[in-house]
Amino acid sequence: MLTDPNSPEVIHNPEANRFEIRIGEHLAMIEYMQSGNNVVFNHTEVPEELEGQGLASRMARVALDWAKDNGLKIQALCPFVAGYIRKHPEYQPITWGYEP
Repeated sequence: MLTDPNSPEVIHNPEANRFEIRIGEHLAMIEYMQSGNNVVFNHTEVPEELEGQGLASRMARVALDWAKDNGLKIQALCPFVAGYIRKHPEYQPITWGYEP
């Protein structure tokens, strides 16, 4: 999925309802809630030690591609994911409750 082989991999962890990147003891994540074909992205967290590396953007892209590929409708309650969608209009058609 990632083009740089040295980049950490984004893992979909459906049991925990999140997309995550683990680097050493640190865990970055985007959490979601799913009900049927609706997904709400409600929280993004990147440990301070991992900030500034683009990890949240990578996770957002993978999470939104997953939703798009699976025909899901999304709502971004998380401010980071909402901002990512504003910058990447290709995801706007799969949103509900979207306000640019």
